Amino acid sequence: MPIRHCIVHLIDKKPDGTPAVLHARDSELAESTAIENMLADLNESYNAKQGKAWGFFHAESGAHPFSGWLKEYLDGGKDFTAFSRVAVEHLQKLMEESNLSVGGHVLFAHYQQGMTDYLAIALLHHSEGVAVTEELDVTASRHLDLGQLHLAARINVSEWQNNKQSKQYISFIKGKNGKKVSEYFRDFIGCQEGVDGPGETRTLLKAFSDFVESEDLPEESAREKTKTLVDYASSQAKLGEPMGLEELSELIDEERPKAFYDHIRNKDYGLSPEIPADKRTLNQFRRFTGRAEGLSISFEAHLLGSKIEYDEEAGTLIIKGLPTQLTDQLKRR
Repeated sequence: MPIRHCIVHLIDKKPDGTPAVLHARDSELAESTAIENMLADLNESYNAKQGKAWGFFHAESGAHPFSGWLKEYLDGGKDFTAFSRVAVEHLQKLMEESNLSVGGHVLFAHYQQGMTDYLAIALLHHSEGVAVTEELDVTASRHLDLGQLHLAARINVSEWQNNKQSKQYISFIKGKNGKKVSEYFRDFIGCQEGVDGPGETRTLLKAFSDFVESEDLPEESAREKTKTLVDYASSQAKLGEPMGLEELSELIDEERPKAFYDHIRNKDYGLSPEIPADKRTLNQFRRFTGRAEGLSISFEAHLLGSKIEYDEEAGTLIIKGLPTQLTDQLKRR
């Protein structure tokens, strides 16, 4: 992971309403193994975060100046230190206006992963711990707590520059304790939500369920394809990358690599060619299937206990909210 530029500033702000104080670094951080490890750990923690939002920049304006500063830096009009300085001053101003915010170390990192350029921005905090010294003494030790990452954003710079139609080149962590906690950070980036990750994932899973039903697949085959989808989506979520529908279709059916993709397009589910995977939604998606004597039953695991009730002693299922198509057939019967 080549790191092009990296810098850290400190905003000292207490939750008591006193003014925020900026301690700005005046030069970039030199390359080091420690910085590489920190950024790798940051990416791992960020990718594991649930509930991220995906979006794109507001039009550049006085209220949303960040994208203009970023463009100026990328075009060579500002160096990275100057870009980060003007950006962190803007963040400081928004922090002072938010009663819910506290300070911390603000990391700006421009790095490359594969052929793609990213800009990561994160508000980092320290935790108190203990360490054993070379003299075998136990002493207090402060360390960056990347596991407690609540405010961070990652911008796919390459996609922003090369795909003007994209609405998902920015991802950011939503506030854990309510949306308002992260609103000032989202406004700092100047980001508006363009893709609903959970909603898109639910739509994809609905399309997959419809596909399995329309293909009348054997139970074992349906189970294998479900596992393929969940494994691929989980892998992409772990990498922080979106799911490619064509790639997923090829994995689901190697003999007919376009079958699932064509099903999505023909039924017009409104899905983009690439969508972010929402881990929470994926974790709820497991299918129960069974066939016997002309009866075929298949449903998603998260419906158990809500629309579907199982009585183990009686060996019965109670299904609520039957599909209209099925109830129409039963009425005609």
